[in-house]
Amino acid sequence: MILLERTSVMNFENALRGARNPMNSWDRMDSRTEPDGTFVFGPNDLSLAKRLCKAGSDHRKFVRQIFVTVDITAPLYWWKEFDTYKVGTVANSTSTMHKLHAKPIEAADFSAERLVPEAREAFDALLASLEDLRLRFVETKDKTLWYSLIQLLPESYNQMRTVTMNYENIRNQYFARRDHKLDEWHAYCDWALALPYFRALFFEEESVSSS
Repeated sequence: MILLERTSVMNFENALRGARNPMNSWDRMDSRTEPDGTFVFGPNDLSLAKRLCKAGSDHRKFVRQIFVTVDITAPLYWWKEFDTYKVGTVANSTSTMHKLHAKPIEAADFSAERLVPEAREAFDALLASLEDLRLRFVETKDKTLWYSLIQLLPESYNQMRTVTMNYENIRNQYFARRDHKLDEWHAYCDWALALPYFRALFFEEESVSSS
């Protein structure tokens, strides 16, 4: 399971202005920002942006200045793979260290929807043990119980993080993970494809006259 919520995309206009710095072609800028904050590419800017993206990472530096913030809720086993892309990303997570014991431990806290029956039986037993440990820790504040709770917590536990990254990060994630065996990566890649102008910048062929 993965949830991607409260997505915000920022800084298109500034990124495009920077992309025009090498040729001092600011007078060719024809994009605009609508009153509601939506960025709209003009033909000149979109043509330039697509050609720079197609030319490779050395030329598409401007996409590293297009920022995305999103709340992601995903299991720990997915976060381990996401953390491969630490460069240029920032994340603030909910804390298992401080808050795991603050509420009942329930099945809804885990990505366990794909378990076969015998695995589900083992999971339910583990869940009961975790909740028992939690209740005993809340009552006694015995740190050994807290350690047992943390060390027994399975990787299917869902954690929410508020993540800030850029279009270069997301592009690299998309092409590295789009064929991954985890369903969570497929959902993540679908989210990436729906970002403003993501398809236009990284997939469509150049079809607009030069800027």
